[in-house]
Amino acid sequence: MIEEAKLSLLKNVKDSKLLSPKKREELDKKLKKIAKDYALVFLSAEEIDKLREVSNLNKIEIKEMQKMINLLKPDKVIIDSPENNVKKFEEKIRKGLKNKKIEIICENYADSKYPIVSAASILAKVARDKEIDRIKKEYKIDFGSGYPSDERTIKFLKDWLKTHKEFPKFVRKSWLTIEQIKNENSKKQKTIRDYF
Repeated sequence: MIEEAKLSLLKNVKDSKLLSPKKREELDKKLKKIAKDYALVFLSAEEIDKLREVSNLNKIEIKEMQKMINLLKPDKVIIDSPENNVKKFEEKIRKGLKNKKIEIICENYADSKYPIVSAASILAKVARDKEIDRIKKEYKIDFGSGYPSDERTIKFLKDWLKTHKEFPKFVRKSWLTIEQIKNENSKKQKTIRDYF
């Protein structure tokens, strides 16, 4: 949450995906100093998997956004909608708010249009990167970025499954990438006897 008078301080802030890790770290420190308040939500892989048994990621995000808005009590909120129908997404958010009069701007790609949303994406990305580093140190492993587009991440998951026969607890089992790897693995394990 940043006061209107301080928004001009965000003029050089960009979407976190467009910044180097070093630049994100620098901005993270500066943003925390100028922010009136902020909240970061941490859900473990196990918590997400449990929630996904009865919900989906968008609904989980909506609940967490509602909690943050109710906690911080801003006058205005700008949301980067994960859904195409931004009006409907805004309505879903508003349903769980205590203050129904909050001004809500809900748009796709808001993180590239609004510096304050870019600032939030920087705080979230830096927190995520720190958590990834913590896991790597705890398990003494390197699995790359943890994103499905990272070949090192995919190789790590495949190798881990081969060795341990199940995925580590820090991996979301409800992740589509996990299903794909499990399906690929089960196809590889079939022998000629499986067909007779």
